[in-house]
Amino acid sequence: MPTGLSVVVRGRPGHGLRWLAAGLASAACLVAAGPASAQDAATFFGQNCAACHTIGGGRLTGPDLKDVSSRKDRPWLVRFIQNPKALIDAGDPYANQLLQESNGVMMPALPGLTPALAESLLNLIDIESQLPKSRFAGLQLSDRPFTPADVDRGLQLFTGTARTAANGPACLSCHSVGGVGAMGGGKLGPDLTLVYERLGGRRGLGAWLAAPATPTMQTLFRQTALGPEEIESLLAFFEDAVQRRAEADPVAPLTFFLIGLGGAVFGVVVFDFAWQRRFRSVRRRLIDDSVRRGPLHPV
Repeated sequence: MPTGLSVVVRGRPGHGLRWLAAGLASAACLVAAGPASAQDAATFFGQNCAACHTIGGGRLTGPDLKDVSSRKDRPWLVRFIQNPKALIDAGDPYANQLLQESNGVMMPALPGLTPALAESLLNLIDIESQLPKSRFAGLQLSDRPFTPADVDRGLQLFTGTARTAANGPACLSCHSVGGVGAMGGGKLGPDLTLVYERLGGRRGLGAWLAAPATPTMQTLFRQTALGPEEIESLLAFFEDAVQRRAEADPVAPLTFFLIGLGGAVFGVVVFDFAWQRRFRSVRRRLIDDSVRRGPLHPV
């Protein structure tokens, strides 16, 4: 019996060659799919996982993932990666142990994390775990004590009085830190007064600043990533806030409200004065025209 390919080739002249070319192209796409998937997993890990995990670089907010496949079976890991809260709520002992070791910081369920992508991430972690040093070993930061100059530079970067090398937005636009000024900071993001302590110090917060995991921060810093020296300066500023046990200033929002209210009242007074004079000038012109024409008499 002839094969499917021979039947096609024996059809109209040239038709089989076109099918053969299409088949070869499809095969090439399938061959290329493996590296592309690996690259997608690496990109996903760098954007969403590296802020809390390393591969062979030690613990951050979450555990070091080196050789994670030896700790639990693959189906459990796939389920946990996709929806950690579901296993925690179900009372899974190991999932709850991970939560306790992370000081109650729960790993979020990431949108778009399909079972196939979870498998690709685990394959990536297995490969990186065998390397002498993984590319996801984490940010290398100096252990030297921070100086007052480092703290001052971090304050400038936080408030925006000094711009980053990539010209990124100032932290103050969305966040506040206790004692940063009478006006306080932005309210779109969480208060960062104790973030240095909350994320585990220099390494944990440094990793997060190097690869922010939230969608908003990823969008803002995708093209304006912080450099290592800028990260260290911000770490010095946040460490100083914790050491001072700074507290968010409750007066700052009230000050902002009062300034805004005063500005609004001032604007209303100015516009009222300007429009009042305009109305008077219009009325004066009408009165002058009426006097010039004389009194009106009924027909």
